[in-house]
Amino acid sequence: MSRRADAQRNYELLLAAAKSIFDEHGAGAPLDDVARRAGVGNATLYRHFPTRRELIVAVYADEVTELCATGEKLLAEEDPAAALFAWLRAFIAHVGTKGELAVAIHDDERRSALFERWHESMRATTAALLTRARRAGAVPTGLTPTDLLALARGISIAAADSHQVDRMLRLLRDGITQK
Repeated sequence: MSRRADAQRNYELLLAAAKSIFDEHGAGAPLDDVARRAGVGNATLYRHFPTRRELIVAVYADEVTELCATGEKLLAEEDPAAALFAWLRAFIAHVGTKGELAVAIHDDERRSALFERWHESMRATTAALLTRARRAGAVPTGLTPTDLLALARGISIAAADSHQVDRMLRLLRDGITQK
């Protein structure tokens, strides 16, 4: 069922405000601040997102959607290896900056299903980019999407700053690319 135009606009304003507030202050930021930044009342916020968890889920789901859309756009890049590593860089940034949101979603059966769906979309995006790079002969055939995502996750955890992320990603690329 689609929303009325004004309700859809309010939903989008709330989502954008929550993303910004959560980026600035973390997932525990006051929801009143989200409503205020969106320019709507608290009642509008709670009509769209009855709980903090639902707002966090919506924000994180939107972040994953944007991340995967980046991967889809990269499929059109001329250099398949460059596209794959640009995707891994975007994935590393996502893991490094959105991890708190993921942790803030309380652990239950619904969380597990959500995370499986999100992880599957990220694996599918990685697989499409990896397959393209593999067909171009740029990466070994034994490399899997799970391997790459685990390596990228490790970089996001281990790197001290964005310069080190770039260096580690270059080392990974140098280690696995065949051209």
